[in-house]
Amino acid sequence: MKKEILSHSAFICFIATLLIFFASCENNPVEVHKVFEKSVGRDEGQQVIIHYSIGAKKKALLNAPIMYRVMDSVTYIEFPKSIHVDFFDKDGKTESILNAHYAKYNDGQSKIFLKDSVTVINILGDTLYCNELYWDRARTGEEFYTDKPVRIRRKTEVIDGVGMTARQDFKEWMIVRPVGLLKVPKSSFPEE
Repeated sequence: MKKEILSHSAFICFIATLLIFFASCENNPVEVHKVFEKSVGRDEGQQVIIHYSIGAKKKALLNAPIMYRVMDSVTYIEFPKSIHVDFFDKDGKTESILNAHYAKYNDGQSKIFLKDSVTVINILGDTLYCNELYWDRARTGEEFYTDKPVRIRRKTEVIDGVGMTARQDFKEWMIVRPVGLLKVPKSSFPEE
């Protein structure tokens, strides 16, 4: 009879242990998701200065108060506060200046998306104003482009339009769809 009581007691202890084990192993789905969720890493830089050069020649100098490098499925660099870039000619002289309140660069691409109060100024004083602009180093001769509204202010005129392409030095540009009246010099018309 003692053997039966011990076996019965052992069986009850075994069942109780299993019940406690299974009860304690229940997982909250939210907690499980947090454990297996991909974590996004983010590095932060403050008062960032980036020198961009090609063949030991200075091409651009970028300044930003804050920069994030976000490592996600696609790694990108973000300038959430503002960005200022000076572009230089082959002699190291400033040829144009770019300002924007926001910029984003995806690793592996050659283009940067700029938005919010974007301006580009060339050495002649011509100024581009727009809210969205791409800067793509791979598009030689058309590094700046947009399909959004633009305004170009020159010394003697203001030109509005939708869409634009321009060289990085902003000396040559083309508005895709000009809006409003345009002054055309008489010398541009063929003689009769």
